[in-house]
Amino acid sequence: MKKKLPKVIKDVGFDFHWSEEKVWKLEVPIEEMPISGLEWHFDIPFWSTKGGYYDLMPREVIDKPENWKEEIDRTMKSNLEYPLDIMFWKGRWLLLDGLHRLVKASILGQKTVKVRKIPKEVIPLISK
Repeated sequence: MKKKLPKVIKDVGFDFHWSEEKVWKLEVPIEEMPISGLEWHFDIPFWSTKGGYYDLMPREVIDKPENWKEEIDRTMKSNLEYPLDIMFWKGRWLLLDGLHRLVKASILGQKTVKVRKIPKEVIPLISK
């Protein structure tokens, strides 16, 4: 049985599938952005528990890391040298790639993160 996306993911997420590898290859300038503009991601279940499907909010991992060892380990191993890839979508900046890095930066107390603002015009180039 095919798993169904939760309504909240449909409401805030992209309506296309993309290749992270294609996104990474884009030549887009890197700039600094306040984390506060991206923190809304922490309250959406973008992650999945074992056996679950889009049922874990990053905020749960931030607030109780001891309950989510695998996820917190993956988060803290993420490399902040790489910028987050974001696109302006439905009135706000939405991550294409980099949620674990965003969470790590927040946990470490950073106020800004490096981002690449991917323009909507490249959707045909990054689509699967």
